[in-house]
Amino acid sequence: MQTNLEIEYKTLLSLSEFDQLGKRFSHVAPVRQTNHYFDTPDLKLRANKLSLRIRTFDDAAEMTLKIPQKVGNLEHNIALTSEEANAILATKALPQNCINIQNILELLKGYAIDLSAVRVLGSLTTTRREYETSIGLMALDKNEYSGRLDYELELEVADARSGEKNFNYFLKDNQIEYRYARSKVVRFLESIGKMP
Repeated sequence: MQTNLEIEYKTLLSLSEFDQLGKRFSHVAPVRQTNHYFDTPDLKLRANKLSLRIRTFDDAAEMTLKIPQKVGNLEHNIALTSEEANAILATKALPQNCINIQNILELLKGYAIDLSAVRVLGSLTTTRREYETSIGLMALDKNEYSGRLDYELELEVADARSGEKNFNYFLKDNQIEYRYARSKVVRFLESIGKMP
């Protein structure tokens, strides 16, 4: 299992802003990925500020548990084969006997959550173009979920203070209006009526 501290800044984009920034990302081939979100029907993971997903790509997958920190989220990632991911997703439940995800199951046991009640709630598909810039890893996303479509710019950084400053400068320099973006999982949950 790999862990990393995720510190990111993001803004929702209008279609024209997305198209404008698309020129900056034209050298990057888009990658399609789908996040399959897990929680209990009454959102016990969300109540603990946890996020659990399987992200599938064309030929690979990973399970990620995000745990909030004072700054950012600590991500716990486990690589899965497409076959392993599809087997888990086909059951729409969190298997207790899958050896590969035992480390994530152990972390979840530290919370008052009935793991047998954890289910796949649905998915969000992103077409992403991503590249390393002088200010951090930048991603231009088109997100599709529950019949909705939105556009987003993310910047992943190592230092929160300088990262926020650089992100704001980038938006200003490119005449991008800042629009608060809740996390993808929260936007998905809102779209299925699970969040106010």
